[in-house]
Amino acid sequence: METSDLSHHISRRFNEELERVRGQVLTMGGFVEQQLAKAVSAMVEGDSLLGETVARDDFEVNKMEVSIDEECSRILATRNPTAGDLRLIVAIIKAITDLERMGDECEKIGYIAARLASQERPVDKYREIKHLGRVVQNMVHDALDAFARMDPQAALRVARQDRLVDEEYEAIQRQSITFMMEDPRAIRRVIDVMWVVRALERIGDHAKNICEYVVFMVHGKDIRHVRIEDVERELKQREQKQREGEG
Repeated sequence: METSDLSHHISRRFNEELERVRGQVLTMGGFVEQQLAKAVSAMVEGDSLLGETVARDDFEVNKMEVSIDEECSRILATRNPTAGDLRLIVAIIKAITDLERMGDECEKIGYIAARLASQERPVDKYREIKHLGRVVQNMVHDALDAFARMDPQAALRVARQDRLVDEEYEAIQRQSITFMMEDPRAIRRVIDVMWVVRALERIGDHAKNICEYVVFMVHGKDIRHVRIEDVERELKQREQKQREGEG
């Protein structure tokens, strides 16, 4: 079974170019991770300045996306990559789009956190956002780790967590509707909370997308719109056949 391998090129410079652009993706991912952590902290702690900083720094994410995209275009034009190398470049182009959209969601949370900081905080101090934020932060971190290690099994484990994020998102939405019915004065604040949890849910979706690109990058299989259980079963069958063939 053909897999992606960055060590097989005759051209050492081509190896270096691929490694460099992959490193740039991980740098961009690390910055988005920081943005997410700061955005959630600004919301939970009522830190207006931190929220504004997150919103203002989104331009850095956009700059990274443009730079990496240009580098990928140059590699496509000058190296004419094939097979696993081509899949790597395609996966990178897709991944940076998702990272940029994560940055946009962090920007939204930052703006909302800055606005809510001047208002009275609820008794629970946005406990539900803190918990969901932690789950999503872990998901983003693990998705990037799977991308860095080109580990499809780890990627699938992370992708599974998107269901938990969706379930928590729906539970918070139901809870928020109840709050608004009980206290109409809280409607504006609760709507803002709903926007924040929606942003976190979308970030989880983008992290899942990155996991799907890892499987595509390594195995050449597009698993969008396919059940995770079916993908895991097929990959296990492939690995079993490969072991039998080697034996």
